[in-house]
Amino acid sequence: MTVPDEWEVLEERTEYETGWYDGGYDRLEQPDGSEKRYYWADLPPAVVVVARIDSGVLADTAAGEDEFDTDDRILFIEQYRPTTRETHLELPAGIVEDGESYTQAATRELEEETGFRPTSTALLQEYAVATGVLRHDRAIVYAEGLESGERELDNNEFLEVTTVPVEEGLERAREQPANDATLEGLLLAKEDGML
Repeated sequence: MTVPDEWEVLEERTEYETGWYDGGYDRLEQPDGSEKRYYWADLPPAVVVVARIDSGVLADTAAGEDEFDTDDRILFIEQYRPTTRETHLELPAGIVEDGESYTQAATRELEEETGFRPTSTALLQEYAVATGVLRHDRAIVYAEGLESGERELDNNEFLEVTTVPVEEGLERAREQPANDATLEGLLLAKEDGML
C-alpha cells in the first residue's frame, strides 16, 4: 500500500484479531499537519458468483419436484445473517483461500454451497469494498455450464438453494432486505451482457 507524500503514517496498531478479520487503526499526519486515527477492519479477499443454470440441469436434479419452465435461471441462496438478524436472498459467495484465484474460489464456493460445479467461469470485476473502513477486496465471477457436484457446507452455513428466472433476478435481488454483493454482481453481469 502506498501513502502519498503529504500523508505520513505515524503508527499502525492492530487492536484485535479474530479468526475472521483483524481490526485496528492507523494514526496519520494529515496534509494540514494535524493528526487523526483512521479505524479499519482487514478481511481476506472474497468472491461472489453469478451462476446461470440451464433449466434442463434443474429438471435432471429435481427428481419428483414440480416441473421447471424452460428458461435459464440464476442460482441464489437464502441465508439468515445473524449480524443483521435478517434472511437474505444472496448470490453464492465466500472467502478466497491461500493460493486460489478468484475463479478457482468461485468454482469451489459454488459447489460447496449449492452442489453445482461450473464448466466455465469468467472474472467480471475485482474491486475494493467500503474503502473508508475496510481493507477488503472482492471479485465478481460469472459461472455457467453448471453440472451436479458435491455440496459441502461449512459449520456456520445454513443455506437454502433457490433459483430465479434470469429476467427476474435483479428485481428479486432489489427486494428488501437487499445486500450490496448480490446487487453489484447482478448489475455487473447485466452490464457485461451475461444476463
